[in-house]
Amino acid sequence: MIKATAVFLGFGLAAAAVPALAEQAFDTSAGRVRLETVAAGLDHPWSLAFLPDGAMLVTERPGTVRIVGPDGSLSAPLPGAPATQDWGQGGMLDIVLDPNFAANGMIYLSFAEIEGGKAGTAVARARLVREGGPPRLEDTQVIFRMTGKTGSTRHFGSRFVFAPDGMLFVTLGDRGDMERAQDTADHAGSVIRIAPDGTVPADNPFVDGGGLPEIWSIGHRNLQGAAINPATGVLWTVEHGARGGDEINIPRAGRNYGWPVISYGRHYSGGKIGIGTAKEGMEQPVHYWDPSIAPSGMAFYTGDRFPAWTGDVFVGALRGAHVARLALDGDSVAAEETLFDELGERIRDIRQGPDGYLYLVTDSGDGRILRVVPAE
Repeated sequence: MIKATAVFLGFGLAAAAVPALAEQAFDTSAGRVRLETVAAGLDHPWSLAFLPDGAMLVTERPGTVRIVGPDGSLSAPLPGAPATQDWGQGGMLDIVLDPNFAANGMIYLSFAEIEGGKAGTAVARARLVREGGPPRLEDTQVIFRMTGKTGSTRHFGSRFVFAPDGMLFVTLGDRGDMERAQDTADHAGSVIRIAPDGTVPADNPFVDGGGLPEIWSIGHRNLQGAAINPATGVLWTVEHGARGGDEINIPRAGRNYGWPVISYGRHYSGGKIGIGTAKEGMEQPVHYWDPSIAPSGMAFYTGDRFPAWTGDVFVGALRGAHVARLALDGDSVAAEETLFDELGERIRDIRQGPDGYLYLVTDSGDGRILRVVPAE
């Protein structure tokens, strides 16, 4: 059992932004660590992206994008963000910088695009401008819209990751309609792969027919974590099961990951899902959880602040209210450690910062950004 100790300390943050807040220390496989509050007072934060000057961009699900200063201060909502609102599990969702951000200032946002009482996941890109007035987003352009907007408030998916070849992977949930995940003529329940301008790469698996050209893989339920394995350069994802059956997968071009034909979970009613756990032509997960932890953000740790964790995968848990650390043996999970469960917070996202520390985003109406550092 991981033990936590409350320590009342300040962090040198701007007084107007974050007063002195309680830190907690935990015993872990990497030694004793602390959770420092970097920023607080966020409204259901969903994701963050690190800017070159030490600031961060953070999304809030009700529809805003803010800058968190190096001192923990919060900007006003940035004008120019795509229009959305709190739509159940949807709203303003993921955020990522363009690989050439230093030159072009472009960022990418995923969000629930709402029209006529129906919503679907969309992707926009915009240019972050911080000179000549308050910070703002300019030249905002929607570059992708999923098929089939519905009134459902569930399963938007919506994690981004840029691949080494510069293409953008986007995860899309089944929107609460599980049969859509098996339809290659429907974006729901898929991973898509697009170029930074939203065009379709010529080597996508369905570009010559058999499915929508943006689709990379199908048969997913609600993917809320995605990261590139630094050892292989290959995409890994994590998705929610129903009652059990949360999965880590390595989505390959044109492959089918089974939902809802096969699953290691059951319906919330307790009923059986599909035909069982395996079927020819459908892929098996790298790892699954039963009972569910409701996984969210995902990161491979490549830093040197915690040498014992280098190469491990970290997954945030919503229902489980912890961070799962997974030690790997190639493409297999060799061991799992439960971290920070005594914090009692839903972990919406997890990122490695440019300083080599891990950062956690807590999902609540008074959400925080936490930094994991060694306890001294």
